Amino acid sequence: MAVTDGITIIHGPDGCAHHTTSLLHALQVDHDRLFSPVILSSSLTETEVIFGGEDALGKAIRNAAARNPGLICVLTSCVSAAIGDDVQAVCSSSPCPGIIVVPTGGFLGGGFSDGVEQALIALSVLGGHDREPDGSVTLIGEKNLEYEADAHYRELSRLLSLLGIRVRLRFVRNVAAAKLRQLGSGSLNIIRDPSLQEVGESMWRRFGTPYIPSFPVGFSGTLDFLEQVGTVLDIDSSQAVRTERENQERLIGNFRDLQGTTVSFSRLSPPALPLSEEVVQRLGLCPGEGGVSLSIPDPLPVGTAGLSRMLHRWRRVCRA
Repeated sequence: MAVTDGITIIHGPDGCAHHTTSLLHALQVDHDRLFSPVILSSSLTETEVIFGGEDALGKAIRNAAARNPGLICVLTSCVSAAIGDDVQAVCSSSPCPGIIVVPTGGFLGGGFSDGVEQALIALSVLGGHDREPDGSVTLIGEKNLEYEADAHYRELSRLLSLLGIRVRLRFVRNVAAAKLRQLGSGSLNIIRDPSLQEVGESMWRRFGTPYIPSFPVGFSGTLDFLEQVGTVLDIDSSQAVRTERENQERLIGNFRDLQGTTVSFSRLSPPALPLSEEVVQRLGLCPGEGGVSLSIPDPLPVGTAGLSRMLHRWRRVCRA
C-alpha cells in the first residue's frame, strides 16, 4: 500500500478491507497527510465460502486493471486461505501481467511481522538482475505505520552523506511501481531491524547485495554504523566518524543541565536496556528508585537525531 500508483486487492470479505482502510485513514489524519492508497475487496460472502471465491477474485482483478495501475498486489485473507482458493493460479492466468501475490492468511499461521516479510520478499521479484551496483544504498523494510519514519530516513540520509553516499531507493515507502525495479542496483542494503534479517538474506541470494541488519541505535552504535558502511563499500570512514563524534559531543553538552538527575526506567524491553545504560552514563544521570520516570521509545530512536528528540522529551519530563 506504500506503492503510490499501486492497487491492493484484499481477497476476503469486505470487513477485512474496511478494517485496513479505517486504520490507514486514521493514521493519515494523525500524520496530516492526504494520500490514501487504493484498496479493493473481492467481497467474499457466504456463497463464495461454500462454492469458492476464485471467480470473485478474477472480477476484482479486472476492476483493478481498468484503473491502469502501476502495480496490482493481491493479499490473501484468513477466509480465502481457509477455503483453499488457488490465488496464485487465478493471478497467473489473468491477462493482467505481473500481479504480486502476498500470502497473509494470518489465522493459518503467522503474524504482522511475517506479513511484512512476505510482502517485501514477494515485491523483490520486480528488481533487476543485470545491473551493476552503483555505490548507492537501499533502505529495506521501513516501518510505514510509525510516526517518525521520515525523520529516521532524514537521519540516515544525513549520516550516509558524511560518507558521500546517497539513498537510491526506499523499499517500500511512498514510491512509484516503476522505481521498485531499481532494487538490486544499490551496493548496500540497510535493513530496518533484525526481525527482517531473512529479507536481507533473500536479497543477498537474489541480487548478491550485502546488507547491514539494522538502522543505527545509540551513540556508539551510530559511529559503528558509519564504520560498517565504510567497510562494506570500501570507503575510508575515519573523517565521517570524527565529524559525527563531534556532533554527539555537542548534543551531550546541550543537555548538561540534566547531569546528576536521579532517574528510573520502567518496562524496558531487552533491546532498550543497553541504550538506557549508555545514555545514563554519557549524560551523567543517576539511576535509582524514586527517580524521575523516563521511557525509551519503541521502536528505538535512530541515530544521533533520534537521541536528540528523545533527550528533549526527557528534559520536559525532568522539569515538569
